[in-house]
Amino acid sequence: MPASSSAGDLSQQTPDDAAGAPEQRRTSVVGDLVRGALIGTVETVPGVSGGTVALVVGIYTQLIDSASHVVSAGRRLVTGPERAAGMREHLAAVRWKLVIPVLIGMALAVFTIAGPMADAVESHPEATRAAFFGMVLASIAVPLRMAMHVGPEQTGRDARTWGLRVLRLRHVLAGLAAAAVTFWLVSLPPTDVEATPVTIIPAAAVAVSALLLPGLSGSFLLLTFGLYEPTLRAVDERDVGYLGLFAVGMVLGVILLVKLLQWLLEHHHRITMVVLAGVMLGALRTLWPWQDEARSLLAPTGDLLPILGLAAAGFAVVTVLVILDARLVAKQEREARSV
Repeated sequence: MPASSSAGDLSQQTPDDAAGAPEQRRTSVVGDLVRGALIGTVETVPGVSGGTVALVVGIYTQLIDSASHVVSAGRRLVTGPERAAGMREHLAAVRWKLVIPVLIGMALAVFTIAGPMADAVESHPEATRAAFFGMVLASIAVPLRMAMHVGPEQTGRDARTWGLRVLRLRHVLAGLAAAAVTFWLVSLPPTDVEATPVTIIPAAAVAVSALLLPGLSGSFLLLTFGLYEPTLRAVDERDVGYLGLFAVGMVLGVILLVKLLQWLLEHHHRITMVVLAGVMLGALRTLWPWQDEARSLLAPTGDLLPILGLAAAGFAVVTVLVILDARLVAKQEREARSV
């Protein structure tokens, strides 16, 4: 099971291991529809992670567990042993009463918001990039805090000291390297990205994997690939061909990447989170509000107050989510210590 920032007990794990999953909450159909709508809404906004929202509303581990069981069901059907029985066993472990309402809520939110969001990006590029810049900047705190997370058995000054010591030199160097490589990649002159199966399917596969990683936005990845606005337009215009290719990519992403990311989070949790933070830091270059069509960075111009205000507002929105998640973690760890 993948780690989350709500994780606990590190006493029997190596420093790079993920911590245990938080206690699962009881949910209702209406509540799960709302939770799905929240996740779907933020997934249309580059910089806000649906995984972070899933953590805050308490359904992150259930969703990831269910996705893992679906993948395992397909694998058992293909490879066996006891193919039909093995598939049914894994499908029975999926939390369908949670997953189905959440997926419906996500779909309704995405199809409602995609059009207005695409219009905003096209009509007000500087303003939207500024808001997204603030959101991503604040989101970097999520993987960093997860990397430095300590278990409920460590409290007070000991927890703060241990949390800093776990970030070794190799973690810092890996994060800086990831930031530098990402910064260089997104600095390359843009090419006209044509929406073809060759581009849509891999982009969708990578973007859907962001749901597994709190702090990383699937829309942000699409923005980096140059497919953010085309994807929103396809959703708004109900482009069945584009959406079908995107769905194929999402399925492939779940099949090929979810298990890999789970393994990384279980066995190399800390360095995975630090590298993720580095990628987000380097990719901020994409969201600098003032740039030309060749991606050359420009000095701030014009009326700066609205642009800076939007960046601050975006930063504040994500900061509130991070604080809510931190309080949820603290509450769960207090309950764990009291048991």
